[in-house]
Amino acid sequence: MILRLPAVLAATSLAASLALTAPSLTAGPAGPERARPAAPTPAAPVTVTPTPAAPAAAAPTSGAAAHAPSAPTPRAPTAAPLPRITEIRIDKSEHTLELVAGGEIVRSYRVAIGPGGPGPKRYEGDRRTPVGTYRVAGRIKGLFHQFLMVSYPNEEDRRRFAELKRRGEVPPGRGIGHSIGIHGVGGGLRAGVHKETDWTLGCIALDDDEIDEIARRTPDGAKIVITD
Repeated sequence: MILRLPAVLAATSLAASLALTAPSLTAGPAGPERARPAAPTPAAPVTVTPTPAAPAAAAPTSGAAAHAPSAPTPRAPTAAPLPRITEIRIDKSEHTLELVAGGEIVRSYRVAIGPGGPGPKRYEGDRRTPVGTYRVAGRIKGLFHQFLMVSYPNEEDRRRFAELKRRGEVPPGRGIGHSIGIHGVGGGLRAGVHKETDWTLGCIALDDDEIDEIARRTPDGAKIVITD
């Protein structure tokens, strides 16, 4: 059979196209080989932007410092509570008043006393500050600013007064005395200046802010010891 030229050309073109796209088949002595796949088309390169690495943690300090606990957050200092006063000591010759808590002197003040001189109080109006052991017998707010009552007279004072009266050494109309206290000045005298002289009728006088502190810290019933 004779093929026409256009058909021959078409067949040739088809064969060439198949040769480029279809797997090649070759015969071998053991029979036909398996078809070999065409080589894959290389993929387009992918650009990857690296993520910045997190900063590395600081290496621990070697030695004891590596295991030391963190410093605690500082707290605001709190004021220590004022100790409760158990005793008041007054020295007439030194013109001092001391506050005692648990056997320890925790505060000391300078005071003014009566001008009657040393020794115990003898009778009303002698202007002596008593000598002996007493108690805080109460308080009067507003009298000389603030007034802590001293439990004068005690039993020893009464015995002394009775003996003085028996001997005729008490002026007529005089009693044993009363209303002895530890007090302020109530604004009538300047703070501190009044202590330069002994001006009371037998009491113990301080500045107003001082008697406020003493009254605040000293309960009724606290011991008062007055010595020459």
